[in-house]
Amino acid sequence: MSHGFERLRLAALNIDGVLLNDTFSPVIRQFIVGRGGQYTAELERAVFSQPQHIAGQNMAAAIPGDLTGPQALAAYFEEREAYVTQHPVVVMDGAIELVERLRALGLRTVCYGGLPAAHFERFLGEHAGLFDGPGYVCTNDFRPGIREITTEVFGLRYDEAVFVDDVARVAEAARELGVAFIGHPTSYEHSHQPRLMREAGVRYLVDSLDAIDERMLRDVDAEVARGEFWAAGFAPVK
Repeated sequence: MSHGFERLRLAALNIDGVLLNDTFSPVIRQFIVGRGGQYTAELERAVFSQPQHIAGQNMAAAIPGDLTGPQALAAYFEEREAYVTQHPVVVMDGAIELVERLRALGLRTVCYGGLPAAHFERFLGEHAGLFDGPGYVCTNDFRPGIREITTEVFGLRYDEAVFVDDVARVAEAARELGVAFIGHPTSYEHSHQPRLMREAGVRYLVDSLDAIDERMLRDVDAEVARGEFWAAGFAPVK
């Protein structure tokens, strides 16, 4: 049942930072600053939502010394393992309710992210039945994955999908393709993502998954149907 959506058919939800808490930004900053590098917006752009081998190369380039990309990546994941022992990965408040709400409104749902499917199965496996198609799409080989998920995995047009992500680089790719986007940037105090999203023209910015309600989705759908989603101006939507 479509429940009256004119265009939207699919909601694609990023795993880390949307459905799960952000356990990447603090570790990346710690990795860079702790080795004498500068944690900048440019660094976030060069690392976030990039294939792992590229992220590793860019982290290595951002710090003094002679670490290779693979060495930087290995050291980063080692630090992240230590971090999550003190700051565990958890399902975000309102995450499961959001997926249920999307489905009740007639949208298909899928989860995606840069880690292997085992990450999804470990933390969201008990809710796998709430997701369509493959359930989870690992985008490490084709980040950010908007084109592939929309057109190849689900066989849809770009104006039939909405992506929810915490990274501005994904928003930029969505804008280029004409795909609807809702930003859920991290609350991490040193993050540059909220500003980068606003600069990218993201107007639907939420700090709570509860804010992605039926009214917002219908507003998004109406703008998409009119061809105005990315052309409606830069003022944030209240």
